Amino acid sequence: MPERLQAYVRHGCHLCDDMLLALESIETRRPFELEVIDISGDEALEARYGTRVPVLQAEHEEICYYFLDEEALQAYFSRS
Repeated sequence: MPERLQAYVRHGCHLCDDMLLALESIETRRPFELEVIDISGDEALEARYGTRVPVLQAEHEEICYYFLDEEALQAYFSRS
């Protein structure tokens, strides 16, 4: 069963778009499920993440933010 990841993003964020594109590339080599969550308009998520987006996490474990850290993602995959 593929791992489940969450990407916290904001509409109109170029860093968010870049991370999502990079994740698409990785998904061709390593299948996973990605839930994309737009924090815009959600007071709790905006308070939690603010301008610190995108954030990639899995099971409440933050993997990386701002840019995709492929090494950190591979380390997560190795542990799961």
